[in-house]
This record gives sequence, structure tokens and C-alpha cells, in this order.
Amino acid sequence: MSLLLSPFEFKGLKLRNRVVMSPMCMHSAEEDGFVTDWHRVHYGARAQGQVGLVFPETLAVEADARIGQGDLGIWSDAHVAGLKELVALLHGFGAKVGAQIGHAGRNADLPDVTRVAPSAIPFTEESPVPHALETDEIARIVEAFGQGARRAVEAGFDILEIHTAHGYLLNEFLSPLANTRNDEYGGDAQRRYRIVREVIDEVKKYWGERPLFVRISSTDHAAGGNTPEAFLEYGRWMKKQGVDLIDCSSGGIKMVKVESYPNYQVPAAEMLRKHLDIATGAVGLIQNGRQAEEILQNGRADLVFIGRQMLRDPFWVRSAADDLQEPIDIPKPYTRYGAVWLNTRATA
Repeated sequence: MSLLLSPFEFKGLKLRNRVVMSPMCMHSAEEDGFVTDWHRVHYGARAQGQVGLVFPETLAVEADARIGQGDLGIWSDAHVAGLKELVALLHGFGAKVGAQIGHAGRNADLPDVTRVAPSAIPFTEESPVPHALETDEIARIVEAFGQGARRAVEAGFDILEIHTAHGYLLNEFLSPLANTRNDEYGGDAQRRYRIVREVIDEVKKYWGERPLFVRISSTDHAAGGNTPEAFLEYGRWMKKQGVDLIDCSSGGIKMVKVESYPNYQVPAAEMLRKHLDIATGAVGLIQNGRQAEEILQNGRADLVFIGRQMLRDPFWVRSAADDLQEPIDIPKPYTRYGAVWLNTRATA
């Protein structure tokens, strides 16, 4: 069997394969961040499609921390019931479920919200100038991440991922392009990392020894910003704190044109995996099964995160199996015709 379609196990948690649905904003929640039938159908289809690990969109740890209108929330105990139902539904289809928790920072796209950031630097010249966080306000946000982790435990999520990428708050603190502070939260790499360190420690108070991921922007794609080499240091600190996997994305701090191509973000995952001896996730224009298999076979990452292709094809895992000429398990109601079709294609 291919690595892509083989089980992956760590910390007692077993994924049926190494395919992960990336968290992507859907902006389809009820007002105040509650799960709707749309989420149940959307994520349920991917779980039925044999994805090993499904991440719903980022769960905001504060109401003002949402990336945009219609985002899901985890800032209130009232969110737990709907999230718990969603997790149980996806478990019923054989998938494991991850909770990505985050804070949009200066990129919160909401009406009448005070945008916050490490420094009063807008995203673009046209963007609102954010409020530079005071120390006590940072402490409140760190606590909000911890409470989000507590609620994720109550909802039954299998994996927690801290969103430290894409120009959102924790990424803003890490990047010298967005963080020009000269206090305990800025001035050098160690101080820029301080809020991430505090968030990880706070989250682990509630999450315990369950699997913990961090999504990073491995490069800012801009002069003076972070590069993959900078994350050798950040990643070493993350590993020491008990992070199990680094999910390697990129960009978001500056409005820049990025030349993307298949596997364009994979080298960062490969470098961190090799030099830090930590599990990594590869993401970015991974389009088919053979491409994903190459990443795994050559030890460039441990899991592959599929984004846009998963939106186009809820049964991407089936398509990948076809590409690799391998049969896979499929939902029993489809076996009368589906198994014959799959096995025929797999042995053709």
C-alpha cells in the first residue's frame, strides 16, 4: 500500500490515512459563530470521502477575533454543543477531527471591531491602523486560547492546531515586519516568540498530552521578514514545548504577489522535518495522489494537507487512490457499483 493511503498513528491516535483537509474559511456560520447544517453537510461529505483528518475552519477564540462574518467560534461555552455534534457526525464517518483555534488580529474583517496587533502597523496603506496591544490585553488573549482548548476537549476534538500563520495575530507577533515592539513581546526572535510560548503553555493546561499541531507561515515572502531558516529556531522552541507537528504554510504578513506552483511550500516542511526531527505537514498546490505520495516517500513531510482540491472534489482521496492505482474502502451504500469501478480502475 502507498504511504498516502496507509494509517498514521501517534500518541495513541490512529488516522486511517495521511490525507488532511486543511482549515479554510467558509463564512457560513450563524451569527455569533454557531454551527449550521451547511457545516454538517460540507465537512460530512469529506469525511464520507475517506479523508483521514478533517479540520473545520478556524475557530475564533474571541468574538472580535474572527477573520470575517460567518466564521465559527469557540469563544463561548454555548458553542460546545454544536461543535460536539459536528465532531460526532464526522467520527461516525470514520474521520478524526481537528480544531484549529486562532485570532485574526489586525486582519479581522468585521464591522465596528477594534483591530488589534503587536504594533500600530496596518496591513496595507488603506487598512485601518490597529490598536497596539497592552501587556494586560495580551494576557487576556492568551487566556482566551486556553479556554478555546478547554472547549475543544469538551467537544471531543482529536487534534488541536494553534493558528500561527497567514498574517493573523500570532503570526504578526512572530514577524519583524508587523512587530516593532521593544519590550518583553518584541525586539528579537525570542521576545517575538513569547506570546506563542505563553499560548502553547496555556493551551496545554487544558489540552494535556493530546496531539498538538501549530500552523506556521514559514516565510513572509518579503524582505526583512521571516524565512524558513528563522523557523528552525522557532520550531526548536515549539518542539521543546511539546508541539507534535508543524503545519508549514506561508505568507499573509504583506500584500505581495507570490509565485505559486505545485509543492512550492514543501521545502519548508522538508527542512524542518530533517533538521528538527519533528513531524511536519505539507500544504500548497498538492493536486493528485502521485504528487502527494512523492512527498511522503521521500521523507519530505508526514501528512499532506489538501485545501482547494478538497473543495473541488469531496472524494479527493478516492481520486488519489485511482491515480495511485490502489483500491480503498468506500462507504457501504456505494459498494454495489463503486467497488467494482474502483477495483477495475485500480487493476487496469
